[in-house]
Amino acid sequence: MNSAYKAFKSRAPIEWSPKLYVTLVRGIPGTRRLHRRTLDALRLRKCNRTVVHPNTSSIRGMINQVKRLIVVETEEMHNARKELDAAGRALRPPIVVSHNPPPSPAAVDASQ
Repeated sequence: MNSAYKAFKSRAPIEWSPKLYVTLVRGIPGTRRLHRRTLDALRLRKCNRTVVHPNTSSIRGMINQVKRLIVVETEEMHNARKELDAAGRALRPPIVVSHNPPPSPAAVDASQ
């Protein structure tokens, strides 16, 4: 599966996207109080939750403050990752197993 953390490694420029998809990928316990308050302001309260924010300088400043705890994706990156996840979860055709033995060559010759 492709996670948001793996998608982050592609490093697309976030200045070009009007929306930023921010995902919390590390736990909150053990972090500084300032970082917890920043995550609360970003509406990130649980791991692996994604929120959408406009691409403003104040939001980018908050993202920069807690960059080791979160992953930022552009809209294109987020949609591509979701399509890959959906393709991986799609139903596959069933495997049909026939338990009948193949006809012997002598039986095939006798029928002709």
